[in-house]
Amino acid sequence: MEHISMLAAFGAIDRIALAVVLLVWLLIGWFIEHPPARYPSVSLLMQDYRREWMQQFLTRQPRIFDASMIDSLRQSTAFFASASMIAIGGAIAIIGNPATVRGVAEDLTLPTASFAIELRVVLVVGFLANALLKFIWSHRLFGYCSIMMAAVPNDHTDPTATHRAAQAAELNITAAKSFNRGLRSIYFALGSLAWLLGGYALIAAALLTAAVVFRREFASTSRQIMLERV
Repeated sequence: MEHISMLAAFGAIDRIALAVVLLVWLLIGWFIEHPPARYPSVSLLMQDYRREWMQQFLTRQPRIFDASMIDSLRQSTAFFASASMIAIGGAIAIIGNPATVRGVAEDLTLPTASFAIELRVVLVVGFLANALLKFIWSHRLFGYCSIMMAAVPNDHTDPTATHRAAQAAELNITAAKSFNRGLRSIYFALGSLAWLLGGYALIAAALLTAAVVFRREFASTSRQIMLERV
């Protein structure tokens, strides 16, 4: 009987809100990675610049700058992976402490049981866990890329040089794609905190988060700069 009342606290609007946030998250991610050909996203534009980077890498001597760049990218992924892990630990600690959960519900004056609050926090943990996995994989891929770059011959006329550089570029692109997916999960994890205020708040936060991500990918100043041609 108690479990039935707990599930009742997780009402229809909450189930709809959960479906909306997951759908919006998946759709915005797909659209960013598969935009219209005439209107590319920042992520897609950066793929061309990453390939051009590896072309310049072929003839750059010495290649210390390129090694520093890859190291910087790996440090970024490691930082976000660590931050995601700490955030997951904090969220799980909240879920495992019923008194804290009840205190959150009382502070927010929510007419819901602590069980419903815990479910809301689980959504945040889910997004953070996905971000953590993406950042870890991105970190490893950047490592593969650095090894592939080290395998590029110093002599750019070597028959294998161009092919190795192209391989390094594709690994770089794949690593960046995982990193961007992790960042989007972080954005939606933050937006999912609005669920503590109710289902309607979660829907509004999901749409707002999608709008922010869309603007940064398709209507930002940085995108205009990337589109400028010599």
